[in-house]
Amino acid sequence: MNNPIKQLSIIDESELKAALTLVQRVFLEFEAPDYSDEGIQHFKQFISFDTITQQLAAQELTLWACFSNEATITGLIAVRLPNHISLLFVDKAFHRQGIARQLMKTATTYCQTVHMATQLTLNSSPYALDAYHHLGFIPTGSQQEVDGIIFTPMKKIL
Repeated sequence: MNNPIKQLSIIDESELKAALTLVQRVFLEFEAPDYSDEGIQHFKQFISFDTITQQLAAQELTLWACFSNEATITGLIAVRLPNHISLLFVDKAFHRQGIARQLMKTATTYCQTVHMATQLTLNSSPYALDAYHHLGFIPTGSQQEVDGIIFTPMKKIL
């Protein structure tokens, strides 16, 4: 599947809010069951509109969204510059259709060409471990918990 991907910015507030709503909805369904209340609240703060727009304005974060043919946001990836994937979420109705792979390819190309990255890093939730393995990431440490967020650090050599 090859859906349109667009870089998001603080200029289009409605698009950014729609993307963050998708992230929260997918998180609550698939990842929150593994998290404590503290972790859920910490994640909600991390993806708040204010937090994300501050990071975008400071050029610390870059976001891309994937759109369906009906112009609906189906997935989102965020890179904390220069090479850390901080968010990768795909709407439940679009799972297993290659959207995460397409978003990852976009982020990888950006990190390689703009920031000369030779690897990508991320912190995988327990739910997403298998998906990241399929995308070529390997664990670099054991599962950890910080601020109620459970994750396994991973990397992919480019």
